[in-house]
Amino acid sequence: MNFEGLDPGLAEYAPAMHSALDPVLDAHLNPSLLQNVELDPEGVALEALPVQESVHIMEGVYSELHSVVAEVGVPVSVSHFDLHEEMLWVGSHGGHATSFFGPALERYSSFQVNGSDDIRQIQSLENGILFLTKNNLKYMARGGLIIFDYLLDESEDMHSLLLTDSSTLLVGGLQNHILEIDLNTVQETQKYAVETPGVTIMRQTNRFFFCGHTSGKVSLRDLRTFKVEHEFDAFSGSLSDFDVHGNLLAACGFSSRLTGLACDRFLKVYDLRMMRAITPLQVHVDPAFLRFIPTYTSRLAIISQSGQCQFCEPTGLANPADIFHVNPVGPLLMTFDVSASKQALAFGDSEGCVHLWTDSPEPSFNPYSRETEFALPCLVDSLPPLDWSQDLLPLSLIPVPLTTDTLLSDWPAANSAPAPRRAPPVDAEILRTMKKVGFIGYAPNPRTRLRNQIPYRLKESDSEFDSFSQVTESPIGREEEPHLHMVSKKYRKVTIKYSKLGLEDFDFKHYNKTLFAGLEPHIPNAYCNCMIQVLYFLEPVRCLIQNHLCQKEFCLACELGFLFHMLDLSRGDPCQGSNFLRAFRTIPEASALGLILADSDEASGKGNLARLIQRWNRFILTQLHQDMQELEVPQAYRGAGGSSFCSSGDSVIGQLFSCEMENCSLCRCGSETVRASSTLLFTLSYPEDKTGKNCDFAQVLKRSICLEQNTQAWCDNCEKYQPTIQTRNIRHLPDILVINCEVNSLKEADFWRMQAEVAFKMAIKKHGGEISKNKEFALADWKELGSPEGMLMCSSIEELKNVWLPFSIRMKITKNKGLDVCNWTDGDEIQWGPARAEEEHGVSVYDLMATVVHILDSRTGGSLVAHIKVGETYHQRKEGVTHQQWYLFNDFLIEPIDKHEAVQFDMNWKVPAILYYVKRNLNSKYNLNIKNPIEASVLLAEASLARKQRKTHTTFIPLMLNEMPQVGDLVGLDAEFVTLNEEEAELRSDGTKSTIKPSQMSVARITCVRGQGPNEGIPFIDDYISTQEQVVDYLTQYSGIKPGDLDAKISSKHLTTLKSTYLKLRFLIDIGVKFVGHGLQKDFRVINLMVPKDQVLDTVYLFHMPRKRMISLRFLAWYFLDLKIQGETHDSIEDARTALQLYRKYLELSKNGTEPESFHKVLKGLYEKGRKMDWKVPEPEGQTSPKSKTWDGTRETGQGGF
Repeated sequence: MNFEGLDPGLAEYAPAMHSALDPVLDAHLNPSLLQNVELDPEGVALEALPVQESVHIMEGVYSELHSVVAEVGVPVSVSHFDLHEEMLWVGSHGGHATSFFGPALERYSSFQVNGSDDIRQIQSLENGILFLTKNNLKYMARGGLIIFDYLLDESEDMHSLLLTDSSTLLVGGLQNHILEIDLNTVQETQKYAVETPGVTIMRQTNRFFFCGHTSGKVSLRDLRTFKVEHEFDAFSGSLSDFDVHGNLLAACGFSSRLTGLACDRFLKVYDLRMMRAITPLQVHVDPAFLRFIPTYTSRLAIISQSGQCQFCEPTGLANPADIFHVNPVGPLLMTFDVSASKQALAFGDSEGCVHLWTDSPEPSFNPYSRETEFALPCLVDSLPPLDWSQDLLPLSLIPVPLTTDTLLSDWPAANSAPAPRRAPPVDAEILRTMKKVGFIGYAPNPRTRLRNQIPYRLKESDSEFDSFSQVTESPIGREEEPHLHMVSKKYRKVTIKYSKLGLEDFDFKHYNKTLFAGLEPHIPNAYCNCMIQVLYFLEPVRCLIQNHLCQKEFCLACELGFLFHMLDLSRGDPCQGSNFLRAFRTIPEASALGLILADSDEASGKGNLARLIQRWNRFILTQLHQDMQELEVPQAYRGAGGSSFCSSGDSVIGQLFSCEMENCSLCRCGSETVRASSTLLFTLSYPEDKTGKNCDFAQVLKRSICLEQNTQAWCDNCEKYQPTIQTRNIRHLPDILVINCEVNSLKEADFWRMQAEVAFKMAIKKHGGEISKNKEFALADWKELGSPEGMLMCSSIEELKNVWLPFSIRMKITKNKGLDVCNWTDGDEIQWGPARAEEEHGVSVYDLMATVVHILDSRTGGSLVAHIKVGETYHQRKEGVTHQQWYLFNDFLIEPIDKHEAVQFDMNWKVPAILYYVKRNLNSKYNLNIKNPIEASVLLAEASLARKQRKTHTTFIPLMLNEMPQVGDLVGLDAEFVTLNEEEAELRSDGTKSTIKPSQMSVARITCVRGQGPNEGIPFIDDYISTQEQVVDYLTQYSGIKPGDLDAKISSKHLTTLKSTYLKLRFLIDIGVKFVGHGLQKDFRVINLMVPKDQVLDTVYLFHMPRKRMISLRFLAWYFLDLKIQGETHDSIEDARTALQLYRKYLELSKNGTEPESFHKVLKGLYEKGRKMDWKVPEPEGQTSPKSKTWDGTRETGQGGF
């Protein structure tokens, strides 16, 4: 409210007066308000009490229900009904805020907002209350805690604020600008210039912003640009208040007289449809406040400072009979507000009293208010009886007085020993990014902890999964109490929260702060993401797979190589294995093994993921081995020969993983049969003995490799099936040892748990420690555990728990063809020397490289994650540092972890599934150079798969040898898609739609157009992609694809395989061309390509202004090129050509990017034209495009483009 021209008596309420108020009863205060308040000699109590216990309220007529004292003698400056709870907020001239609950006005909270300035406006939000003072905006919880405190410039004099949406705020005052503040970032986002200074009141409708000025004017501003659309000169003196409802605006204020400003008894009413004033409304009170109260009609409530209130219709006549009187304690009413339900009115006066008027005995402030939280009552006066027989009795319930005597717990030093807290380990992120200069390491601060503060674990029972601040939780399970859940957040199943923009506004960086690429989980059968990451971080596998290329349409080795190439190019952005999984679903063996999950089983977690991933592990190694055994030179991809690393009958997968075995079958007749075989992995076989004796992992591994079992087998000597003893011996050790753990029942899980407990006890006892029941250690034990003599390389006792798996194992084939396996520790290496394994023939040391674990989570059905030790070469390529680090890979969540976490398995929720051990110095045995097998011949002419396709139907001209693209050449690209699976969404109770699973798209047509040369604009690729999967929607209106176009039996189009077209695009990317198109980000995502950003020229971003909508290709073509495209359906050739022409137009208008300011003016004109036309292109007989208008001061006469 503008206080200019108000009663001169307000001058006595100067701010200096309120800073030192004497707690005495004001002479103007009604004694009946404080009739039950005891006055002590030192001051007056501020607790407010209702005037009367019972007040008769007549239904439909406003009457006073309660009056309370907010702050004695301090004028109320603002009042506000809470929009979310049944509360009334008032602010005082002394900067104090008080809230009252319900119609009884029970005091809820009271706190100081500002030390000197008055509170000028209050706005309630869902999580707190906004308070505006002279140059300060403060957001506080309803209990008084500060959420943020935003200081404005000292020269500012703010009077009003307006909440435009849930996160944007406008703040105005007695200066020539209005600030826009983002409540999420608490930053000023924009500053709007105001032609008429002094904005003291702001309102908003669905058409305009309304700003009331101290000069007596009301300006109407555009919701998008904040430009003045209309202006009403309401009063000659000053504006007091105004309100808007429907098509009416009513204002009250002051007129200039010879003696000064005088309150005008005529209300100015304006019709917003015709933007003109209608007949002024004469009232019988001096209006200071007014509000529309549209209960049955659009009636107005007009309030004077002296307490008179009159109701009248804005287009009728005021009746003196409709006047009632508010009895203020002080001489003046200072504030007035109406509840959202229109059932309650609040008045604040100059003596600090608040008056509540209602039209019913039990009013509600809001139509739908949420429940208000209250402080817990004090339990001191109502202590429950204590039962001393209970062991878990909380003794903290007993109030203990302060005493100076010695307490029983103060034990003498002879009976106690200090137990110092061990320093916590250094953050893994610091170790990962550290660079050493001499003996000093330097690393950037990861900002995960407060400055100069190190958290200590006070209790030894605080395990790792109690740290719930590690990763922001996925949308699943957000409502659950964190301490009730056992699984750590970073191990929980992560899901993508989809919005209207799809994935564009999802913050993947929040889950992955590294430069390695995660994998998206929403694709069918993406449970194997963790194993794809394991194979990728095996350096020989990564390089040799990318060197492979064959002519099979669905080759897993080729598709895995393409996916590895994407992971190489990514700089932290997630990738998706859609093409790889598409090929995976077409392989009959995968379906026969039960590896293809239905969507319902995958979503509900019905399948046993541990068994599934172990079967998938065996399948993928076998399939890659078979795919890479092909040595025939492909004909479809000329120049892409077989890999130079594989020999006849073998493959690089066989060289890496294969292990030669000797199987011996001994019959009881004495006949012995020996057969040679090979295997790519081993399965652990556990002993039947269930005792708690120590059993090293090396012993179990040896037993599993050299397996001996009794079974029925055919004996050639006996010529029948006989009981035989079958034994298996190893002839050759593999380079990569793969182990399936087969923990598929409680029996195997109990064995792991038992061995981990035994290993934990032995590790402590080995170094002189004794484990007591409470697991406390004496100081001497801690010293010995950390001493060099103990050789126990761990930073805390927690790292020894749930550990049975060794980080390294030593394997040797003895002279009698036996196998010797033992655990190999860092201490053994120091004792025997690092080169001991290389000195002895047949000895190999294997280091743990990856563990894949099954996370048991009843809420989500479980998930699969991987711990991977990322080598130096990967860090060198991505981050420029050379070191090794363990990481957790949970789909698109990637986080560095301590190495002990990779071998700790709490069998209650973290079960091992697959282990990968790698022979030391493995990379030196293989040629790790990646030779791109894709050659330029893939762009030459090829035959169509369609049987009916003829040359007359050809829509493109393939490139000739002299037209091969070079680095930096332009290529126009567009793609069309079909839908394989519909979107899954749910409708919330508030009417909004939430996407659970997005629609699965498949590319159906890809077009590439020449961007330069004599044949500029002519396509050289126009491939229709054949698909074997069922299409649920061809999207003909948007894609131009019709049923039958993708069927090789009846299609008349140039039909190819996805792999053939994919190779063409991969070649163009590798050669360094620049793609021009509209909305290429989605195109490349569905095609499953990773394209460097400097090779993409997207017109949707070239012709885009920040924080504005994206503009369609159809509207841009009409506006800039005078082209009418996409009439009935979309055509990818037309769209690609148009995108190229738009790029040429962009270069022309921006002078090759040298004049951004002039191009910015062009964009402003574009957006203004679009808003006027509602972004719709006119029909042919309609309006012509503004193509011939002046863009930059010179008239355009050419057609532009081609």
